[in-house]
Amino acid sequence: MANHDSWTIGVIGGSGLYAIEGLAEPEWLDVDTPWGRPSDSLLRGRIGPVRFVFLPRHGRGHHLPPSAVNMRANIDALKRAGCTDLLAISSVGSLREELAPGRFVVVDQFIDRTVHRDASFFGPGMVAHVSMAEPVCPRLSLFAAAAASLAGAEVAEGGTYLAMEGPHFSTRAESALYRQWGCDVIGMTAMPEAKLAREAELPYALVGMVTDYDCWRENTAHVEVGDVIAQLAANADIARRLVVELAHALPERREASPIDTVLDRSLLTDRRHYDPAMVARLDAIVRRVVGARAE
Repeated sequence: MANHDSWTIGVIGGSGLYAIEGLAEPEWLDVDTPWGRPSDSLLRGRIGPVRFVFLPRHGRGHHLPPSAVNMRANIDALKRAGCTDLLAISSVGSLREELAPGRFVVVDQFIDRTVHRDASFFGPGMVAHVSMAEPVCPRLSLFAAAAASLAGAEVAEGGTYLAMEGPHFSTRAESALYRQWGCDVIGMTAMPEAKLAREAELPYALVGMVTDYDCWRENTAHVEVGDVIAQLAANADIARRLVVELAHALPERREASPIDTVLDRSLLTDRRHYDPAMVARLDAIVRRVVGARAE
């Protein structure tokens, strides 16, 4: 498991970002989890003293649609690989005029409109309720915003991400509704990814790369995949530089985060009523807290 005094950053790459170049000692790792196979093998390496573990969310070649991404397996695999923190880099559509294609948005809130996904590691036999009031790690988000700026991006700090089920894009009425709700960007993958990261005690930040305006603009052609792909390449180049800048910006020592111990305040089931099969399935997620309670 992770050494929390040093950084091991798990990077979840979204559409257009399927690898990270420039890693020292790179190796692809195959990881099995009790939740099934993650989206792809994990690419492990380092930049200077900072270790990175990269996972292409949709698999290399983008063969997994959003609803088919096994997010529980992805987060479990990154936890098993020793990650201390997670940085998600995701393509998003814009719900605000000022967030033009090419802008990067460091998200700080979410609205979850997904409906067909396994949203929690926990269930009968081990019940937990984690707080999602502040769903991202403010420390990692600040580092990510600074790194994106140094990488050449125009960065907006803070924004609400509407997570839709997909794979279809919004109707114009839906897009207008999400704007009324105060949403800034829209995507298909941040939920339940952020919830699962919190359950796994992994501080999580999300950098959204705007590829297009969602269909709320009355006098603009609606989004097509070809338009998105054209912007993906430019965004991905900046995203790769972002990772390098992040490695250079992180302090040598990783100070503890309150998110590292969130399960201390979240597990409700009395240990006498733990389901052994559930505990075994959750070994990577609850090992720290269950082991501590057993002492």
